[in-house]
Amino acid sequence: MGTGKKVFHIGAIASLVWLIGWLVAWEAYVAPLQPGSWLLALKALPLLLPLRGVIKRDLYTLQWSSMLILIYFAEGIVRAWADQSAASRHMAIGEIALVTVYYFCALLYLRPYKKEAQRLAKELLDKVKVPHG
Repeated sequence: MGTGKKVFHIGAIASLVWLIGWLVAWEAYVAPLQPGSWLLALKALPLLLPLRGVIKRDLYTLQWSSMLILIYFAEGIVRAWADQSAASRHMAIGEIALVTVYYFCALLYLRPYKKEAQRLAKELLDKVKVPHG
């Protein structure tokens, strides 16, 4: 694995794990929406689904998780804008930053594979003489 791909892979793992911990800490300890309520911390659970695949460099998992993560980006934007608590707004900004790191690390890790797939598809189309644009 090339140095760049390794950096992006490690960045994707680190930002995903950090985001899971960040969300749990935010909703359970730092700035829960209601004092004593930790239930919203469960919003981190869906991020556990792609974790194993991301660690194993599964391309399909990296693809779909880069779409799933955008839900958390949207939540971060809304809460950074609307939450009353300054601590909660700061946690939302942290969520936005971690999501952004994950998203770009995943896409940059996948980029060479996408280019290779496009090259192979073009090669195949050229062999069967199917017109393409």
